[in-house]
Amino acid sequence: MAGCVRDPCGLLCILLTYLSLGYSDYVILRHVLLHSFSGSIWCPLHAIGFNLMVFMLLACHTRAVFSDPGLVPLPETAIDFSDLRSNTPRKSDRGNEDWTVCNRCETYRPPRAHHCRICHRCIRRMDHHCPWINNCVGELNQKYFIQFLFYTGLTSFYAMGLVLATWLWPSRKGPEEAAEKEATGHSHVQLAHCILLLVESVLFGLFVTVIFYDQIMSIITDETPIEQLRNRLLKEANKEVIHTRKPKMALLREVFGRGYMICWFFPCNNPPSSGGPAYSYLPDYDV
Repeated sequence: MAGCVRDPCGLLCILLTYLSLGYSDYVILRHVLLHSFSGSIWCPLHAIGFNLMVFMLLACHTRAVFSDPGLVPLPETAIDFSDLRSNTPRKSDRGNEDWTVCNRCETYRPPRAHHCRICHRCIRRMDHHCPWINNCVGELNQKYFIQFLFYTGLTSFYAMGLVLATWLWPSRKGPEEAAEKEATGHSHVQLAHCILLLVESVLFGLFVTVIFYDQIMSIITDETPIEQLRNRLLKEANKEVIHTRKPKMALLREVFGRGYMICWFFPCNNPPSSGGPAYSYLPDYDV
């Protein structure tokens, strides 16, 4: 199965993600809902709603971790690069002038593909290598990564709202029950858990919101961060940058799929190809 490279930092980040998510679910159920919403219809409704967000988050994260980001296949036989090393350019009869050569993979790679030093492979339309999914974000799994960011942000803000609701509208308990909980120190434990959850929700919520915005902007501008840096360097060198952009909706559909827009929120259908050459298609060079 593609994805999920053996990177210690990535595996640690995945573990931290699951631990943080499990702790959030525990605090919401034990110290927020059962404490402030017990006996109310809002307790089971919020429990179902929050765990539904958690389920969607885990589903999108799993798809992003184990999905193929768009690996460029390695050649079965050695490829002769002598014509390129001797500075004698050759153009393919099929018009693939934008294909480049990766010296590390020793293979041709299609346009907009880049080499990842962690995955040790070339990735089509590579955005970046994300340690939180222990995988590259590329042409085939960017949708799942953005969905993971989206549901992480929703879960964080949902938890934040529930914690603030318990402080702004505290539940009314009888004097005997309140005194008993105060004597056992339950209120202090509950307050400490809520503060930790609030800090975690704010940090993760702001973090994924910034990345989510950056991902959407990179799609509608049709430029990955690597391409943005390259174009910025070309502009500083006073070189012309040729870039033809498609309509924004067409670019979004290339990532999220061409079906109904409601399907964009579910990690169940594979995004279509960007219209570039197929993986098995190589330039007409000597092999």
